Amino acid sequence: MRRILIALTTTLALLAGYARADGLGTMTDAERTAFRAEVRQYLLDNPEVLMEAMQVLQDRQDKKAADQDQQVLSQNKDTIFNDPNSWVGGNPNGNITIVEFMDYRCAYCRKAYSEVADLVKTDGNIRFVVKEFPILGDDSVASSRFAIAMRLLHGDEAYAAVHDELITLRGSPDGETLGRLAVKMGYDAKPILDLMNGDKVTSILAANHAMAGQLNITGTPTFIVDHTMLRGYLPEDQMKQAVDKARAG
Repeated sequence: MRRILIALTTTLALLAGYARADGLGTMTDAERTAFRAEVRQYLLDNPEVLMEAMQVLQDRQDKKAADQDQQVLSQNKDTIFNDPNSWVGGNPNGNITIVEFMDYRCAYCRKAYSEVADLVKTDGNIRFVVKEFPILGDDSVASSRFAIAMRLLHGDEAYAAVHDELITLRGSPDGETLGRLAVKMGYDAKPILDLMNGDKVTSILAANHAMAGQLNITGTPTFIVDHTMLRGYLPEDQMKQAVDKARAG
């Protein structure tokens, strides 16, 4: 019902604009009443106009949102694509960059995980950037803090390995679980656990949240494919289509 009301309002606005453009903006009360009756009868006789108007409205809103995305992406491209605090995988010299804002506890991030990894591997020319963006509670924050601390202490290879572990972790990432995970990976747990709650990790997460705010990112996963924003999970074939479209310009 709400969508129909929006469409009706849009249709009336378009018709009213047509009336003004046609020199009828100075209608008398009787003329205005007659005009409204004609509009009403027209809509009753042609209800498909409502759907057409609704599509016009949606197209305008989509274009406005896309234009806003382009502007913000252009203004912040270095921070988004070349942030030294974000892990880079895939082909570092790839001709297309995919950036993912992700949360380890997000079911759709977990669903996208293997599909994105497969796309990056099979394509061979994608540069893949991960932005830690924990928004689903304390477990999300703990997972991201641990991953960032691992990278700060042990580098990109260790981060890639712990990222794989955390995105598939079934239990709660409490201190004991994360400590066992560090040992399993061959690292001393204490330095990682100590660093994960430090100021450096906090500042990295704060910067990612600030950037997400500028980009109007409120959910995960959110992808940036070259200079196109894709909000929400997409199956692998649709992600590939987005990559192909970005390459085509």
